[in-house]
Amino acid sequence: MAPENLTHVTEFILMGLPQSPELQVPLFFVFLLIYTLTVAGNVGIIILTTVNSRLQTPMYFFLRHLAVINLGDATVIAPKMLVNFLVSKKTTLYYECATQLGGFLVFMVADIFMLAVMAYDRYVAICNPLLYMVVVSRHVCFLLVSLTYFFSFFTAIVVTPCVFSVSYCSSNVINHFYCDNVPLLALSCSDTYLPETVVFFFSGTNLFFSMTIVLISYFNIILAILRIRSSEGRKKAFSTCASHMMAVTVFYGTLLFMYLQPRTNHSLDTDKMASVFYTLVIPMLNPVIYSFRNKDVKCALKEFLKNP
Repeated sequence: MAPENLTHVTEFILMGLPQSPELQVPLFFVFLLIYTLTVAGNVGIIILTTVNSRLQTPMYFFLRHLAVINLGDATVIAPKMLVNFLVSKKTTLYYECATQLGGFLVFMVADIFMLAVMAYDRYVAICNPLLYMVVVSRHVCFLLVSLTYFFSFFTAIVVTPCVFSVSYCSSNVINHFYCDNVPLLALSCSDTYLPETVVFFFSGTNLFFSMTIVLISYFNIILAILRIRSSEGRKKAFSTCASHMMAVTVFYGTLLFMYLQPRTNHSLDTDKMASVFYTLVIPMLNPVIYSFRNKDVKCALKEFLKNP
């Protein structure tokens, strides 16, 4: 028999943001700045890698798609978050919440696999430089990107309906700043074994396969660099993957910090801080990481600014 307080939830209240009134406007401008820099940086990467002739290699093809993914990831989260800083009732409609979760999963999973694809690209470039354009051909590039988007959409299409298949009772307050799996399932008044199992399976599988590709690629890259006799050769080889190595370290470091915390020390506040980092801060940092030490990108930017 259903409990008496069972109701059909039509909206959720997002309570993951600081509630202090004096912090709302300053935080709005902080995150508006982060989002503006994210849009500017990633749109800049997309434009440069599209129009500049020297940036038409597989590495920049993958970088362009990473910029699209980063832009999508931030856009799924930031606009609603910014609105909630300015309103007293921080609500999101039921289907709006489901759409946000689906969009978040699409871009998050795509981010994970695109970093793995880029690690494989760097592995081929350093370990098999003479065969690079043959192994990472135009056809292979399109195939790898297509598989990345396929897995991300498949994950979202399976996981999102599972999370929203449970019953939500009178409690509709989400302890987060966006609609995420764990805080949503915590509100359910029905059995969550199946959706929790599905979420765990997809999270574990996606992370395992992507991290395996990254670790194997970089293990072989490091061995190949150590075999190079000249220090100049080692420096040149390392510089071709330094930016990607930094991006991978920041991204996976944040995820591992979030998921490998001991249960006794685990808190939703820590989760929220980590979520801000990988949904908003990392998409802002990636254009800087990939262009700061990259002569080709800097030259392309100078050319574009001189003759847009």
